[in-house]
Amino acid sequence: MPRPTLSQILYGSATVIASAAAMLLLSQAGAAIALVAICVTALALGVLVALTAPVPRSRRAPALRAEQPVVVARPDGIAAPAADRRPVGAQSAPH
Repeated sequence: MPRPTLSQILYGSATVIASAAAMLLLSQAGAAIALVAICVTALALGVLVALTAPVPRSRRAPALRAEQPVVVARPDGIAAPAADRRPVGAQSAPH
């Protein structure tokens, strides 16, 4: 089973705290069974939010392969390999 990320833990914890506080304030519950029900519901909501939080697919950017040529656009609009690239504003010598 993959470990939860920091964002999943934070989203879940914030949901538990906020939902428990909101339900306790709105219901004004005083009985022990009502308090237990509110706490269990808040915990279930926190787990649900933590499980549905987006998870990054990969932590590293894919590396460029050496066999793929880098192509840049020339001023005339034709694509050229990076080896043929001239600095911007450089003029070609007259023929």
